[in-house]
Amino acid sequence: MSSVAVLTQESFAEHRSGLAQQQVKVAALNSEEENDPPTYKDAFPPLPEKAACLEPAQEPAGAWSKIRPIKASVITQVFHVPLEERKYKDMNQFGEGEQAKICLDIMQKTGAHLELSLAKDQGLSIMVSGKLEAVMKARKEIVARLQTQASATVAIPKEHHRFVIGKNGEKLQDLELKTATKIQIPRPDDPSNQIKITGTKEGIEKARHEILLISAEQDKRAVERLDVDKVYHPFIAGPFNKLVSEIMQETGTRINIPPPSVNKTEIVFTGEKEQLAQAVARIKKIYEEKKKKTTTIAVEVKKSQHKYVIGPKGNSLQEILEKTGVSVEIPPTDSSSETVILRGEPEKLGQALTEVYAKANSFTVSSVSAPSWLHRFIIGKKGQNLAKITQQMPKVHIEFTEGEDKITLEGPTEDVNVAQEQIEVMVKDLINRMDYVEINVDHKFHRHLIGKNGANINRIKDQYKVSVRIPPDNEKSNLIRIEGDPQGVHQAKKELLELASRMENERTKDLIIEQRFHRTIIGQKGERIREIRDKFPEVIINFPDPAHKSDIVQLRGPKNEVEKCTKYMQKMVADLVENSFSISVPIFKQFHKNIIGKGGANIKKIREESNTKIDLPAENSNSETIIITGKRANCEAARHRILSIQKELADITEVEVSIPSKLHNSLIGAKGRFIRSIMEECGGVHIHFPTEGSGSDTVTIRGPAQDVEKAKKQLLHLAEEKDNVVEDFMVVDPKHHRHFVIRRGQVLREIADEYGGVMVSFPRSGTQSDKVTLKGAKDCVEAAKKRILEIIEDLEAQVTIECTIPQKFHRSIMGPKGSRIQQITRDYGVQIKFPDREENPAPATEPAMQENGEESGEGKEAKETDPTSPKKCDIIIISGRREKCEAAKEALQVNIQVPAPELRSDVISITGLAANLDRAKAGLLERVKELQAEQEDRALRSFKLTVTVDPKYHPKIIGRKGAVITQIRTEHEVNIQFPDKDDENQSQDQITITGYEKNTEAARDAIMKIVGELEQMVSEDVMLDHRVHARIIGARGKAIRKIMDEFKVDIRFPQSGASDPNCVTVTGLPDNVEEAIDHILNLEEEYLADVVDNEAMQVYMKPSAHEESKAPSKGFVVRDAPWAAGNNEKAPDMSSSEDFPSFGAQVAPKTLPWGPKR
Repeated sequence: MSSVAVLTQESFAEHRSGLAQQQVKVAALNSEEENDPPTYKDAFPPLPEKAACLEPAQEPAGAWSKIRPIKASVITQVFHVPLEERKYKDMNQFGEGEQAKICLDIMQKTGAHLELSLAKDQGLSIMVSGKLEAVMKARKEIVARLQTQASATVAIPKEHHRFVIGKNGEKLQDLELKTATKIQIPRPDDPSNQIKITGTKEGIEKARHEILLISAEQDKRAVERLDVDKVYHPFIAGPFNKLVSEIMQETGTRINIPPPSVNKTEIVFTGEKEQLAQAVARIKKIYEEKKKKTTTIAVEVKKSQHKYVIGPKGNSLQEILEKTGVSVEIPPTDSSSETVILRGEPEKLGQALTEVYAKANSFTVSSVSAPSWLHRFIIGKKGQNLAKITQQMPKVHIEFTEGEDKITLEGPTEDVNVAQEQIEVMVKDLINRMDYVEINVDHKFHRHLIGKNGANINRIKDQYKVSVRIPPDNEKSNLIRIEGDPQGVHQAKKELLELASRMENERTKDLIIEQRFHRTIIGQKGERIREIRDKFPEVIINFPDPAHKSDIVQLRGPKNEVEKCTKYMQKMVADLVENSFSISVPIFKQFHKNIIGKGGANIKKIREESNTKIDLPAENSNSETIIITGKRANCEAARHRILSIQKELADITEVEVSIPSKLHNSLIGAKGRFIRSIMEECGGVHIHFPTEGSGSDTVTIRGPAQDVEKAKKQLLHLAEEKDNVVEDFMVVDPKHHRHFVIRRGQVLREIADEYGGVMVSFPRSGTQSDKVTLKGAKDCVEAAKKRILEIIEDLEAQVTIECTIPQKFHRSIMGPKGSRIQQITRDYGVQIKFPDREENPAPATEPAMQENGEESGEGKEAKETDPTSPKKCDIIIISGRREKCEAAKEALQVNIQVPAPELRSDVISITGLAANLDRAKAGLLERVKELQAEQEDRALRSFKLTVTVDPKYHPKIIGRKGAVITQIRTEHEVNIQFPDKDDENQSQDQITITGYEKNTEAARDAIMKIVGELEQMVSEDVMLDHRVHARIIGARGKAIRKIMDEFKVDIRFPQSGASDPNCVTVTGLPDNVEEAIDHILNLEEEYLADVVDNEAMQVYMKPSAHEESKAPSKGFVVRDAPWAAGNNEKAPDMSSSEDFPSFGAQVAPKTLPWGPKR
């Protein structure tokens, strides 16, 4: 058995105390302690050495001597399940299947660890580890789920069942865990006395034994019931139950006397038979004696005094019984009777009567007149005032009734009198120095009087030392009560009435301000709204939550102030509206740099002079739109200036075209598709439509004069087409609808593509409508109608013919993957269906024998079969127009067989009807001529031409991602091969061009032209601050590629670690290089300003944690270590797997001169 020690808090404390004598020194970082590190023995105290066998056991010395052993909290138990009792006996699946799943489930449920092993006798051994409770639960689960179950019954008397169950079923649960069985006890209403036990044989035997033991114990005990008049129960119990407790203790019998509140006369005795008999005899004796000797007297005691006679928890009655031996019977509280009966021996009744009256009169009830509003002042804060009285006289009960002007006192007469005097003095004092007043304030103003989180009312209470009671909202009451010092009450009343009158004069106004202006009105960090609030301090301004998307701003305050604030804010909003006018100006992308100017000079000047905000699209953006925001007149002026710059730089004209506004949306197209295609086709002109709903018909076209004219013509032509759109209807029989809509409407898509995008709408399936709608240009609609009628005519003229071809030829007719049959279907517009294959065709059977002139069909007529009729498996069905079906049938009846390439045969076989063979032969010879022509053409296309080009120009000829060379190949229909760089035998300056001779010469000229341009190119270095390189390059090089394409140059940035990180090389034609350098320097100036600002901000930012330097740690140092003693031992190497092996890893043995140790 294995065990694991767990260190509890107590044992840890003992452990610490055991080591108290050993002062463990901890190495600190300060210089004083570094000089004196702890010794090796201090830091690592040695374990006690094993004592010699012959010596008597002694307490081991050292720091470990005082450590007490710790009990194991984890236990291990092994259970064995014999083969015959195993539930799962499949030997091949040990460690798998249901058995393994059950074990995993048990481990999860109980928290115990299970290990299974198979013994030689094929029995199952299960080792369970864990806490005791977990192991017991796991054992029960194992027995129930892995071991075959048996069951048995045990009969014990019904009254003993409850002793097996135990209190709250604890005994039964414990028994089930201990024996690993399931015990079923019949319900109390079930007359059966049989207890059922389910489990293993061993467990059933243990459980049965335990149950019989419990029953045997109970058999020794007896139960007896004695009927005693209820009035004599107090005498049997004795004062404070002393007498009955004494009898129970002496006899060891349990005696149960029903309490006074339960109307039962039966006393129950339980115990050993002999002792029980003694207890019953003693009780009977007391009962008989009291029955003879006692007599009763009845006296009248006020109902209100009964509780004083009874006393707390009946103590007074018990005291009277103890002193006089007389029992006092009090009528129940729900009875109106005031008669109290005293029962006892005659000579003691007088003394008891005196005691009853003394108890009844020992308490009194009194009241003090005090206005109800003073009650809480009498009680005091948290009951402080009242506590002083109740602490002195704890038996006095003081009661305050809400709404009544009196205080009730109850308790011993003397104490009540003292308490009454004290309260009367307190009331008189409070009346002299306290006052109250009630004021009427409309309840709708109450929450404003209270203020946010009670701020207003708490200030008034603290300032004037008064109490203010404001009724809750649900009461809808206007009455506010102020209590306290007369002067304070007067001042609080005055202030509350002033606040109320101000609120009556208060006004709430909702101001409609577009939500987009709210942030601007509030200002950065609330600066602007603070100014407004300072200007109108009495007005409360509430903005809606941004998430609510509301435009309502609420103003609340004095009427005049609210009006002034409203006018002020309306003027502010009007200014914002005026200044938020925005227009978009499309400017050709190549002119943006001219509008910005060198270092942004132009754009700054326009912004300042026109007092507008001008936003240009990002350098790497495809947008050409410049947005101007500000006052309308200023925006127009700025727009005019920007357009004039563009006009100066290029021949830009502007034309206005009138097109009805109803056509604008259709001209623009879905997501601007139509209008974008016109703009792109016409050299990128700008076409501007008026805003929707304006009613304007004017469309503006801007761009180079020639392109504008071209775009105008296209736009007017498109408008004319759109204006010519009609909607027409036609009737199509519903039986033909499916042909048009199947295959996701393929037929309709073909019609739309063929006839100018005509929209054809068929009614939904399920409706019996035959109406089909066509929408599009008038001519297109008519042509589409005609085509639909042709398709319908074809459908109605369809016939089905049969073509008989033996089944053995079907595969060759179909062709590889059905290609030949698909070709015939497409060419002739027919449907061809082949029959199912007949796997085992039955041989021809002989006719059935006849007997006595009857057929062997038992009187049934045999079907006459024509031996000349074709087989079903040979019939191919062709559907379509008759003439097309006939043509397709002819095509099917000819089969051409081409020999396999490995046969190297020149003979092609044609099989079929004789009439069709000649035509097939002629077609085949025609195809041979075509192939020969193709072969000759292929020889002409194989002409090769070699061009010598310096290898340094090869990348430029290829272009980015092969764009340049691909264009030359496509344009001249040639193949161009560059030399392989890795092949040393191949000449590196030879480019091979393959194709028609004429085309190869043209491709050579194109390559030589590029080489000529490259030879003219120059390279210039420009110094650009390395901090702006990333901005100029852009995301994934998008921005720099755009610059290179625009200026037709190549720009190379320095590699990381270059000697000069600022040197950028620009290569291209001299003029292009110059323009590109100017543009890059402009960008540098613009981006550098942002970089400088960011660096200035970095000064104020906290450095990151990893930048802070950390002093290197010296580790843990000890003195007088074994390796420092001068012998051969050395300090353990922390990197060595031998000195510090990892758990579960094998340690390599030391290699010694004489081989490994044995």
